[in-house]
Amino acid sequence: MIEVKNLTKRYGDRIAIDTLNFKVKKGEIVGFLGPNGAGKSTTMKIITGQMAPSDGQVWVGGDDVFEKPIEVKKRIGYLPETPPVYMDMYVRDFLTFVAKLKGCESKKIKTSVDLALEKTHLTEVSNRLIQNLSKGFKQRVGIAQALVADPEILILDEPTVGLDPKQVSEIRKLIQALKGHHTVVLSTHILPEVQASCERIIIINQGHIVAEDTLEGLTSRISGSKRVRLRLRKVNGVVDKLNLLNGVTQVNTNGNFMDVDYDGSDQTIESISNLVVSDGAGLLELRPDDVALEDIFIRLTSEGGAR
Repeated sequence: MIEVKNLTKRYGDRIAIDTLNFKVKKGEIVGFLGPNGAGKSTTMKIITGQMAPSDGQVWVGGDDVFEKPIEVKKRIGYLPETPPVYMDMYVRDFLTFVAKLKGCESKKIKTSVDLALEKTHLTEVSNRLIQNLSKGFKQRVGIAQALVADPEILILDEPTVGLDPKQVSEIRKLIQALKGHHTVVLSTHILPEVQASCERIIIINQGHIVAEDTLEGLTSRISGSKRVRLRLRKVNGVVDKLNLLNGVTQVNTNGNFMDVDYDGSDQTIESISNLVVSDGAGLLELRPDDVALEDIFIRLTSEGGAR
């Protein structure tokens, strides 16, 4: 659905993105992650046709973004980090205006607007001025304008900024509900968003893609494979002993809790439990735990990561 080949953008002597290559398949929900200045927004702007690259090409649905810009933009619904809304318009009127701009058939406009309002839970405020809405509702209006023309592709830049926990949960459910019907690229710095919604993750750092995989694949690559969480009665000197244990890659403690990254083998788990018991630490709990996306992200973007 989206193919990026050797994409490069230079600003004078500074290279914002350098020879990016990736594909997004039809119906996928892909998370696009990176620290500030990594090149996320530059990449999104090029894909949506708002900015020209210095080198490389982008195809959307088989069409080159810069040879057929109008055709490409018809396929894309885009939510930039700052929602592109007119504050002096009513919500329904604004979405109707956007639907007309995007070329929706006249007889389908009302239905399209109603559906966008329903999906984003805006029906109850559809007759209010946008400027009088809370920040969270304004954000939802931004999502609604991206959805209103029922595009094949949705590119969402920080879609849950300013939303309360209940609204965040609703938007997560909305994004998950779009799977299959829309291809979604979710660019965000809120890692739980990606963990909750995305099937595949692309991590960019200093203009380069440093990782591209499923969350499970990244976890396997970065942690050595798995993590186990321990709860102990007393820590004593067991941390140093665990760090020296064959198969253990990292140990982190928080009070009486301990996260141990290991090579995934049953033998290593047995060795960990035997060591803790024999050391008299008082083993109260031992359970498998997922390596957090935050750990993966920090490790890849601080060390440069391996592709």
